Amino acid sequence: MRLSPVLRAGALVATLALAVTACGGKSQQAAGGSDSLVDRAKADNKLTVGIKFDQPGLGLKTGDGYTGFDVDVAKYIAKKLGVDEKNIVFKQAPSAQREDLIAQGDVDLVIATYTINDKRKQKVSFAGPYFVAGQDLLVKTENTDITGPETLNGKKLCSVTGSTSAQNIQTKFANKVALQQYGGYSECVTGLLNGAIDALSTDDIILQGYANADANKGKLKVVGKPFSNEPYGIGLKKGDTKTQQALDGYIQEMEKDGSWSAALKKNFGDSYKVPAEPPITEK
Repeated sequence: MRLSPVLRAGALVATLALAVTACGGKSQQAAGGSDSLVDRAKADNKLTVGIKFDQPGLGLKTGDGYTGFDVDVAKYIAKKLGVDEKNIVFKQAPSAQREDLIAQGDVDLVIATYTINDKRKQKVSFAGPYFVAGQDLLVKTENTDITGPETLNGKKLCSVTGSTSAQNIQTKFANKVALQQYGGYSECVTGLLNGAIDALSTDDIILQGYANADANKGKLKVVGKPFSNEPYGIGLKKGDTKTQQALDGYIQEMEKDGSWSAALKKNFGDSYKVPAEPPITEK
């Protein structure tokens, strides 16, 4: 049977559409038709994870390598997903870009000191929390003026654009402090060391990492008066319930088998006070 020109054109369009679908995009389905990450990762033996590149103790890029507690969590999760460590691709995930990186399929997961909150849940799903931090202050070691959030009047604070820390400062101290927002915390640390700002404010574990860094030892201190509750979650594609439930289970396994506390000690030293109780995974 011969097709008319119109029918032939329609058939060509349909064929091209099928070809594009078969080639897939960044979220190509795994064998068996599942588009859930927990299935795709095992089938493809690869995983792309968004982390911070400038947070000592949590997510730090040094040369071609990556270190930190978040990195160790990512490696543990990857192993549970059936992905070889050598097949993990780490991508930088700045605070303001995390939701977009997940939504656009540029990363499979974000493990980057990523606080779970209702606003973010509108765009992405979360597994966890795998750690609960509290917002605190980092100052120069010799600073005696700033002893907690109640002593911030007239001070210059720094935090990062798109972070919950910056939002908390704007909400709680809007008329008391001058807030400067940078693209990364390492820029805030530079400003603190050269006197451009009085304090850096973000989660206590992030601040501890900077205070512990070899270049900053003896120069910086964490005030130790947390004034918020920051549950860190693993961000993933919104609606991927199968993967979310699997990751919740993996986090609990990491806590129970000792890998969780060992990773904290490894990255923050034996003197770091590991929380007595791991966080309870949210449902």
